[in-house]
Amino acid sequence: MCGIAGLTGPDSAQRVGPMMAAQTHRGPDDEGMFVDERAGLALGMRRLSILDLEGGHQPMSNEDDSVWVVFNGEIYNSPELRVRLAERGHRFRTPRSDTECLLHLYEDKQEAMLDDLNGMFAFVIYDRDRRRLFGARDRFGIKPLYYAQAGGHFAFASELKALLTLPAISRELDLQSLYHYLSLRYVPGPGSIFCGISKLSAAHYFTYDLERQSLKMVRYWRPDPTRTERHTEGEWCEIIRDGLRAAVRRWVLSDVPVGCSLSGGIDSTSIVGLLAETGYPRIRTYSLGFRGQDEAGWDELHLARQVAQRWETEHHELYVTPDDLLQDLIPMVWHLDEPYGGGLPSWYVFQFMSQDVKVGLTGTGGDELFGGYGKWQRYEESLRAWPSDPAGKLTACAKRVAARLPGGVIGHSRKQALSERFRTFARPFDSYPLYFEDAIKRECLVAFDHRGIPNTADWLQGLYDESSGNGMRDGVACVDMQTQLPEEFLLMTDRFSMAHSLEARVPFLDHVFAERVLSIPSDVRTQRGDLKYLFKKAVAHLLPDELLRAPKKGFVVPDTLWLRQRLRPVVERLLAPERLARQGVLRPEVYSRFVRPHLEGRADLTGQVWTLLMFEIWHLVFVERSAVERPTFSLHDLAWL
Repeated sequence: MCGIAGLTGPDSAQRVGPMMAAQTHRGPDDEGMFVDERAGLALGMRRLSILDLEGGHQPMSNEDDSVWVVFNGEIYNSPELRVRLAERGHRFRTPRSDTECLLHLYEDKQEAMLDDLNGMFAFVIYDRDRRRLFGARDRFGIKPLYYAQAGGHFAFASELKALLTLPAISRELDLQSLYHYLSLRYVPGPGSIFCGISKLSAAHYFTYDLERQSLKMVRYWRPDPTRTERHTEGEWCEIIRDGLRAAVRRWVLSDVPVGCSLSGGIDSTSIVGLLAETGYPRIRTYSLGFRGQDEAGWDELHLARQVAQRWETEHHELYVTPDDLLQDLIPMVWHLDEPYGGGLPSWYVFQFMSQDVKVGLTGTGGDELFGGYGKWQRYEESLRAWPSDPAGKLTACAKRVAARLPGGVIGHSRKQALSERFRTFARPFDSYPLYFEDAIKRECLVAFDHRGIPNTADWLQGLYDESSGNGMRDGVACVDMQTQLPEEFLLMTDRFSMAHSLEARVPFLDHVFAERVLSIPSDVRTQRGDLKYLFKKAVAHLLPDELLRAPKKGFVVPDTLWLRQRLRPVVERLLAPERLARQGVLRPEVYSRFVRPHLEGRADLTGQVWTLLMFEIWHLVFVERSAVERPTFSLHDLAWL
């Protein structure tokens, strides 16, 4: 695992050093730089040594130095690739490095090399003879890559903060990104929170022509649930077990110790159980809990403990308090790069794990593959009376639809009802669960001019309309795999693990396994009333009975309680009307409309208040204090607390 950076144009060699320094936490074990003065190019990296500890130094070149690469991630089928490439005549200088596989695979196939890769990756290759850069990001967006063009430079880096070291990059807020954040609690790509900085989207590659200074983007893969197969339920269970077991076996490729995050949920438990079944020695598991007054509803340590006892793991438990969060919120926000209002416990799990291991397995991705969030249910419930429409986009005849509505002659009210049902079915994302709906944002939330900024629901609906699938369930899953999975869950997993120099791995997102899961018909893959029925049946032998029956809980802190108690002074200060008026981003009446009712217990507006608070902390760190280096202060240290 690494932090990579690169820059073209004047003074590139001098500028890459600070870019790498901003990402030292991503690679404390080694660093390197390559400069081509004639091309006006510099590449840099910071390395966390996981595979081929002695031979994996980067930037790495081929035999004649015509191709160079900087690479962040792991290629889990690299042993097979090395054999195949050696048979084709390629000579390897390292004993095990997956980085060297990328070089030789590029020599053979250029962009088509991406079809052969199984793993998580963000890399950039410099092709001296073709005078170009070629960069790519893995299929699900597990590993990040930001880029910018400004001041005659093309720049890229693993983290946004590295680009902020460049003088040509401003800290002007991208209002569209902020607008989306307020609804989603994360900033979706391909933009970023700052104007002029973009993210390379998951499953995309770019080419940059050094002479023409031209940039081209191409999507090379997309989830496709249309290629369904037919098997019995028992056969599907066997396929799921075998596929995930093979993925786990691939994703523990490492020359350093591996541990497992164990939340007490089905996904992380199945990873531990399958790893134990493979005979992996000395499995270490790490769990987090809460033991404050009224916090039992957030705690699943007793379930995690049952799993650890079942598989005789070396188990470790950690408790978190609101004072811990006050101490750590500032560094959390700095490591996240962009505003983020999601769950935070993984910070502590990864910090805890990093004391013993350098690689950690997590269950991220299981819910997206098996419909564990059930977002599609609200749409299907409102459409049960509608005729079957496999495309999920209202191709049925209006008369057939009207015939299924209650009532007699179609009068005005019935026509209106029909119109509403049509609209809901055609545009499911009009009722998508948003923390702040578009109308509220325009009416009373944002202080800036929002004219010309598209609605978040419209943007999501556009992604749904472009998706492939056999109905509502597939369409919603495809949207989640392009948005919430890479931009919230995987972003958090990457930043919080790398903050502690730990490599987090997500075997559910092994693309071979994921593609097979998506070939399961959606009405078999996920079911109403028991969303992950099929997956639970496939791995039931790995799970304690109590865990099988336990309701799903999000992996979050007790934010409802903490916002009203220990975090209340922070909320009251950062969201005070006079402070918002000076800032000019959110309207001052946000406090009376959302914050005060929640703090006083008159309404549960946890999602809204947490979203606003996390933006304000981010703004304090990145805009008001222009942080590039990790801040040395905490919320405890600020004078007004």
